[in-house]
Amino acid sequence: MSELRDLTERLVSIPSHDDETAAGDAVASWLREHTDADVTRDDAGNVLAWRNEHADGDSLALVGHHDVVPPDESQTDDGDYVVSEDDGRLYGRGTADMKGAVAAMLLAFRDANPEGPLALASFAGEELGGVGAQHAIDDGFAPDYAVVGEGSTGYSAPGVLDVAVAHKGRRASTVTAEGEAAHASEVESGVNAVYRACDAVDAIRGLDAPEADVLGQHLAGSVAVTEIEGGTAWNVIPDACEVTVDERTVPGARADLERVEAVEGVSWSVEQDLPPMACDDAAFADAVLDAARAEQDGAGEHVAKPHATDAGWLSAAGTTCVVCGPAERGEAHTADESVSLDVLARCRRAYAAAAERVPGGQS
Repeated sequence: MSELRDLTERLVSIPSHDDETAAGDAVASWLREHTDADVTRDDAGNVLAWRNEHADGDSLALVGHHDVVPPDESQTDDGDYVVSEDDGRLYGRGTADMKGAVAAMLLAFRDANPEGPLALASFAGEELGGVGAQHAIDDGFAPDYAVVGEGSTGYSAPGVLDVAVAHKGRRASTVTAEGEAAHASEVESGVNAVYRACDAVDAIRGLDAPEADVLGQHLAGSVAVTEIEGGTAWNVIPDACEVTVDERTVPGARADLERVEAVEGVSWSVEQDLPPMACDDAAFADAVLDAARAEQDGAGEHVAKPHATDAGWLSAAGTTCVVCGPAERGEAHTADESVSLDVLARCRRAYAAAAERVPGGQS
């Protein structure tokens, strides 16, 4: 336990919200010092390591990220990240999301005895929409299977390590309405862009959000208007109005937001599209769940996560994924972010056990 705690503390103490270089250097240097893996850094700041890369059989990757969201003031001291321990938990920015999982994966990667190819990937830019994962995929990173260490603890019961077989994605889009400005005392001489935007909002409100079922887990999408901005003055008919739409997507389907363009003067554009994830191999999902259950007296279930992870990018590129990690629901990105050392230790052992199984669930 002390080795896992010390490694987590080391990684968490390195600031990595503005510049992830030092955190990536720490991950890469640890791998070079403690393993005989082939370790590389790419232009995006990712750390990629392989053991048995050219061995026969399907490849498995343990996947995390070493960037974090900006810390709360209470989590820093003169620019340094503060790490503390209390009652079996480590506190600090990145403990839960997700340097704790990276530490557990590093030790599992070192200690496992896999027969086939085994990779360790610590991505940069996950908090910026998965830019590191996208870069690695574009550069040829294509494992057959992956265990992504984002949080999956506490879904079935408090403190229980679960395995997510699916998660939602997020599509952020903008609806733009154009009109013609005029003085508000002569309404008929202009075209009110806000009215056109309201017609588009009515169309959005009438949409059915898609749903999907993945290995027994039901995911329900959603569509919500979250911002409206238009107009320049109280006495001017507005000639422009923008509507921001947040859509939670599910595997295999999207809401029909294109229909807003049937409103005259309205256009629609996608600003961000983080893909959902669906595991397409029940045997692999069962194998990882078995590895987790072996560490906690049979507890743990297949679950679905409500938000996107790098597993979505990997899944879209053809990698079969599950998500399994120590962060608990609502723990990430908080001022008192922390992780259970006991759950971290379970993750380490489960990752190592999963790495020694042939992906697909055959041992």
